[in-house]
Amino acid sequence: MDPQTLFWLVPAASLIALLFAAIFFFNMKKADEGTDRMKEIAGYVREGAMAYLKQQYKVVAIFFVIIAVVFGVMAYFGLQNNIVPVAFLTGGIFSGLAGFIGMKTATYASGRVAEACRDEHDGLNRGLKLAFRSGAVLGLTVVGFGLLDISAWYLILDNTGLVQGEGVSKLVEITTIMLTFGMGASLQALFARVGGGIYTKAADVGADLVGKTEFHFNEDDPRNPATIADNVGDNVGDVAGMGADLYESYAGSILASAALGAAAVASAHGTAEQGLQMVMAPMIIGAVGAILSVLGIFIVRTKQGATQSQLMAALNRGINFSGVLIALAAAGVLYLLGIENWLGLWGSIVIGLVVGILIGKVTEYYTSFEYKPVKFIAENATTGPATVIISGIGVGMISTCWPVIFIVLGTIGAYLCAAGGLEFSSANLSMGLYGIGIAAVGMLSTLGLTLATDAYGPISDNAGGNAEMSGLGESVRSRTDALDALGNTTAATGKGFAIGSAALTALALLASYIEELKIAAGRLGDADITLSLFSGPVGKGAEVATWDIATFMSKFEVTLMNPKVLLGIFIGAMLSFLFCGLTMNAVGRAAKRMVEEVRSQLADKDVLEGRKKADYARCVGISTQGAQREMIIPSLIAVVVPILTGLFMGVAGVFGLLAGGLAGGFVLAVFMANSGGAWDNAKKFIETGDAPFCGKHTPIHDASVVGDTVGDPFKDTSGPSLNILIKLMSMVSIVTAGLNIVFSLL
Repeated sequence: MDPQTLFWLVPAASLIALLFAAIFFFNMKKADEGTDRMKEIAGYVREGAMAYLKQQYKVVAIFFVIIAVVFGVMAYFGLQNNIVPVAFLTGGIFSGLAGFIGMKTATYASGRVAEACRDEHDGLNRGLKLAFRSGAVLGLTVVGFGLLDISAWYLILDNTGLVQGEGVSKLVEITTIMLTFGMGASLQALFARVGGGIYTKAADVGADLVGKTEFHFNEDDPRNPATIADNVGDNVGDVAGMGADLYESYAGSILASAALGAAAVASAHGTAEQGLQMVMAPMIIGAVGAILSVLGIFIVRTKQGATQSQLMAALNRGINFSGVLIALAAAGVLYLLGIENWLGLWGSIVIGLVVGILIGKVTEYYTSFEYKPVKFIAENATTGPATVIISGIGVGMISTCWPVIFIVLGTIGAYLCAAGGLEFSSANLSMGLYGIGIAAVGMLSTLGLTLATDAYGPISDNAGGNAEMSGLGESVRSRTDALDALGNTTAATGKGFAIGSAALTALALLASYIEELKIAAGRLGDADITLSLFSGPVGKGAEVATWDIATFMSKFEVTLMNPKVLLGIFIGAMLSFLFCGLTMNAVGRAAKRMVEEVRSQLADKDVLEGRKKADYARCVGISTQGAQREMIIPSLIAVVVPILTGLFMGVAGVFGLLAGGLAGGFVLAVFMANSGGAWDNAKKFIETGDAPFCGKHTPIHDASVVGDTVGDPFKDTSGPSLNILIKLMSMVSIVTAGLNIVFSLL
């Protein structure tokens, strides 16, 4: 079938996803909001969340304008295509819009979920379905906007004359330019993740350390001044932040695969038809996945009194159903496109799907209190907070083993399936890299559904807060707690999934960096003002276009025997720890101010005894100010360091930087996310009262709360931000490839 005909499935799927997102949103709005007190609490959270996002977007807009101007200057001097500044801005706008819509939905849904849980006969099922479908608004919005942005830019670049040339070379240029809008999405995602993570964890740590351990309040006690800020933070961090994060991963995996597909055909001197087939495949598979994810959403349901394992099984049914259908549909898409090695590429896609599921299962094992690791941490609470922290760190370190093994085996498998062997020839290498990229597309093809399970977590958490603050009673709170405990596991699983997909996507982006270097070298080599630069190691544009990847890397001495590569690896690995240290300290500083504020307010006996309402707005303000101030330096590191590395060490140094950042960042991110999730659910396990040492408001529970507060910035600030860091550095390197070449030759 003609690839251009099948392409129209991409914009169609984007509209279908956005349509169902709208349907789920308006159905949620029709649900009962509950009592006046429930409406009041939900209003506080909604108002705080919107105020925070408004302030964040003002700060981010300034940086976006500055960077767009810089890209405009680069384009003027021939270092980038003229359309890059506009593409950069659209990526950031769509990423921010997806997060905004998801957060707006979550803040409207949480009170309604609490009201649904008041049903004594079917409250658990009603609450689960409402929370999950509200979370699906975020998932479907992310894939809908991602596919819309991709299809729109492809049509614009292919049909308006903005890209010259024809055949495969034109496809290579189009797909590489499209990668640049991924930088806009990445930068927006990093600001959202870091800022939202600092906000939510400053509030959470302040609320827990004072409210729980000093005054022995219940979770979300209305007397605790930081409670509203804590609930606001769940939305701005785990909904708006996660949405922006995975929008960038989703779009980045599709665009990197498309660029690698065009490059693979070009290196093999293939036809324009073959190039079109390879470019269209990841886009159409993403489209099919979006449609089938909608079907999986309708399968999720449970029964009253369900256990944690039964609730998790309800979510897994939807994911597994969609995953199987997507695997089958992907084979049909590749066959209809007429791709010669369609069966091998299908194997790469299936491997991506399987690796994503396996990483999720490993994360579930290490973070759910149904299993031994979390119970082990809970048992260590009997001897105090120190042993809780030690055991949590140990569990997190051990948990990195299997995700790394799965990524390694998955990468090898995807390469073999696509390339047909491990021979290091030009054709094999290009096709193998394309296989790795399309494996990332396979892993993210169920994103509409898997992101719904992640956004479900903060919605159910806020529902529990609303129930507690509104005084709905123990029976309702027990149902919201069941949903919340499941949400902790799904949130941890979602973070593991995001980190795993980031590893494959970053590998694909590293290969795409080579293609952008070739294009940039060709562009500079053909420009009269820079011909003198290419008299030595690079050559003119026409010559550069004929080089394969191995030749290009040898020209720039990208080898482990080059000290610049090794130094870059060290810098990349160090950068992950520097980034985490900055964000952890940012949370610590903001949390310190929050603790002081909560203690100050609770010193008033009228507030402590509930006769006077706590000043929630002051705590919201502390989190907002802390997040805005502290998010700037960590976010700028990801932009500045790749440019400086290119300036002082050229292309070889940048390769080392990206490789070191990927290896170090991936392992560190898994460790931090799983440690934090395990500490959180160890506390939840103690609160259930299912073991002899369990129970709230005891020294054992206090020890677990300390562990949980240490884990908060691990799992919700530093850890999940790392996967954006490693991709954003790759995106920055791609966009500034022309500068890297100039720096290498000066």
